[in-house]
Amino acid sequence: MQHQITRSCLEKDDSAILHKRAFMGKMCGMSEAQYSDNWRIIGHEWAIRHITRSLNADRLRHAYLISGVARIGKTTFARAFAQAVNCQSAAARPCGACRACQLTAQGNYADFTLIEAQGGSLKIEQIREMTRVLSLRPVEGRYRVLILRRFQEASTQAMDALLKTLEEPPPYVLLLLTADTTESLLATIKSRCQPLNLRPLPTQVIREALVNRHNSEPERAALIAQLSGGRMGWALEVLRDDSVLEQRAEWLDLLERALGESRAARFDHARALSEDRVSLPTLLALWQSYWRDALLLAHHTAAAAITNRDRRHALEQIARSVKTEETYQALLAVRRTLRYLQANVNARLALDALMLDLPHLRLIAAP
Repeated sequence: MQHQITRSCLEKDDSAILHKRAFMGKMCGMSEAQYSDNWRIIGHEWAIRHITRSLNADRLRHAYLISGVARIGKTTFARAFAQAVNCQSAAARPCGACRACQLTAQGNYADFTLIEAQGGSLKIEQIREMTRVLSLRPVEGRYRVLILRRFQEASTQAMDALLKTLEEPPPYVLLLLTADTTESLLATIKSRCQPLNLRPLPTQVIREALVNRHNSEPERAALIAQLSGGRMGWALEVLRDDSVLEQRAEWLDLLERALGESRAARFDHARALSEDRVSLPTLLALWQSYWRDALLLAHHTAAAAITNRDRRHALEQIARSVKTEETYQALLAVRRTLRYLQANVNARLALDALMLDLPHLRLIAAP
C-alpha cells in the first residue's frame, strides 16, 4: 500500500512538472500544437499511438527502454520520438520539415545526442560524459534528448552510473535506451524506465515498403521481406548492400558444413568466429532463425512459413533425419550462446560449447 501511495505521489509530481513546463511554454510564445501519430516510419503503430497519447496528455515519462530484436527499427523509432518532442511545427508534430526535425534526423541538433558502445561495450566514461551533457539546459528545444543505443552492451559500472540520473532526472531530460534484449540489464534500470517492446513487422508490410518507398523490384522485395524476420532495418540494409546476403550465405554454409564435420573441425570454426565478436550477435541471430525453421518443419509446418526459404532442401533433411528434441536443443544452445555473449562470457568458450551441442548430420547438396 505504501509503495502504491508513493508511486501515486511521484506520478502527481511528474504531472505537475509537465503542466508547469507547458504553462511556461505558453508564456514564452510556444505554440500548443497537437502531437500526431504520423511519425513517417514503417510499422510499430501501437507504440507510436502510446507515445502520442502521452505527449498530448502532458504525461511523458523521463526514460523509456525500447527493446526488440536487432535491426527491428529501435533507433529509427527513438530518433522519430526525439523529433516529436522538439518539433517546432505549429500544426501536427513531428512535421519532419522544421529545423529541429531535420537536424535531429541528421544527428546535428543541439539538444539531441546519440551514444553507442565503443569496442563492443558501453563504458562508464561515456555515461559520465552523458551526465555532464544532461546537466545543461536545452539550447533550442523543449527537451534535451539522449539515446543510449545497444544498452545491453553497457558494463555493470556504466549501468550503476546511469542509476543516479534515472533516480533524479532533470525535468527537461528525455532518456531513450535501446536494447536487443533486457535480460542482462539491472532490475533497477528496468524499473525506472517505461518499457516499449517493439515487435517484428508483418512480411507484407516490409515487402510493400520496399516496393513503394524504396523502389525495389517486387521479386527482390519479396525475398528480402521473407528473410528479414520482421526487421525493417535489416531489410533496408540488404536492399542497399548485396554483401549482407553474401555474408549470410557464408555463415549458413559454415553451419551446414560444420554439422557433418569432426569435433576438431568444429572447434576450428569456433576459434575463427570468436575473433570477430562484433559480428557474432548477427551470426547467432541468423543461426537461431535457421534452427527455428528446422523445428517448424519437424512439426510438419508448411514450408511457406519458414524464414530461410532458400535453405529449404537442407532444412527438410534435418527435419527428417534429426530427432525433434535434438533440433530443439540446438535452438536452445544458440539462444544460450547469445546470452553468454551479452554477459561478456569468453566468446571462444561459448562457441566451443555451442559446437558441441549441434547435432551430427552430413547434408546432401541440392540437385
